[in-house]
This record gives sequence, structure tokens and C-alpha cells, in this order.
Amino acid sequence: MASRALRQIGNFLIPRVGGGVVTGLLRSTRTELILGEETDRDFVRTKRPAIYVLWHGRLLPCAWYYRHLGLGTLISRNRDGDHITGMIERWGFRVIRGSSSRGGTGAQLGILRALREGVSVALTPDGPRGPRQKMKVGPIRAAMAAGVPIIPVSAGAASAWYFGRWDRFLVPKPFTRVPVALGQPVWPGSSLSPEEVYEMALRLETGLNELTAIVDEAVQPRQTRRGR
Repeated sequence: MASRALRQIGNFLIPRVGGGVVTGLLRSTRTELILGEETDRDFVRTKRPAIYVLWHGRLLPCAWYYRHLGLGTLISRNRDGDHITGMIERWGFRVIRGSSSRGGTGAQLGILRALREGVSVALTPDGPRGPRQKMKVGPIRAAMAAGVPIIPVSAGAASAWYFGRWDRFLVPKPFTRVPVALGQPVWPGSSLSPEEVYEMALRLETGLNELTAIVDEAVQPRQTRRGR
């Protein structure tokens, strides 16, 4: 879950002023779930194991909304990851060290171990290097192995800063409205062919992009929406 954009925050904010500044910034926002109440009730709040997928650029508001629920998340094994780990752990996440590009086997084992222990895991399928908003198949294979569903999630902001060249990493501005949306659970089963895995990745990618469009539309000025 941690990656280049999170490392930028770690490199600049955390060593200088502490993760409390990031926490204070997000605490000032008005975060609300606008879609997916049933999924939130049946899976998130009851802590039924699942894999939550979200685009890398929307990681920060999603992580903030679902803090203190004991979700697992993937953080790189390096010094920058060490900076992020403390903040994420204070938010109540269970940290799995590794990445999809370095130490991938260990990361996959850590994800499966958490899921089999009943701990849900949040993953960014377009991280850590992109391409932006393109679904990789890793979460699908993990869900197949663990027998859990995949649940898309996205978040936007009425006012935000954007960082990163490839992912447009969203950081909500103070006191802004932050809508969150959850998609329907997708159960991959345990015996998909490579072609079926690829087709499911495309469907999840489309669904996650649609969720992102919904949260972005929700914070556009009303006159702009009427003028379309």
C-alpha cells in the first residue's frame, strides 16, 4: 500500500514535523460514505476477511476513513517504509512488509497469512509504479488462494493537493468534504483460467474507475453538474 507518493510524504513531512500533522490535517476533513452502505455493514464493520482494492492516487483518504479497523496493508522494506510504518500503525493498520516489485514472494505470503487469520487486506493494484488506474492480477490471485472476495473502494475530495508524476496522489485540504464509495464484493472462486483472471481484472478496473468517477462527481459544484 505504501509507495512512491507515500514515501514523498514520509521524506518531507514526517521527518520534519511528524505524522501528527498528516493525522491532524485528515482529522479536519468531513469524510462520509456515499455509496456501499450494505457492503460496509456486511464486510467492513463486521471484519469479514476480504481484499480491498483502491487506486494508488486515492490511498490517503481511503486509509484515513478505514483506520482503526485492524486492516492489513503492504509497506515497502526500506527506510522510507520505516517512516510510514509508524503512522500507519497508529492508524490501526497491520503492516505487511514487502512490495510487488521487491520481495514479492514474501509480500504475497504475508498477505495470504493475514487473510487466513481473518484479517482483511487493502491493496493498490496500480502501485507502486503504475500504470495509473490499471488493474494488476495480484489481488485476484491472492483472493483465489484465500477464498475471499475483492471489494473496490475509492475516495475523492472537494479540495485537494495532487502529488506524483504518474499517480496524481490526492491529499485532501483542511476542512474539505471527502466522499467515500464501496463497490459490490466480487468473488473470484478458486479455479479461474488465466484468461478468466485477465477478464476479471478488466471488470474490476472498470468498476474501480466508475467508483472514482462517482466520488469525483459528488464534489463538483452543482452548477457544473447542471451545465453538462
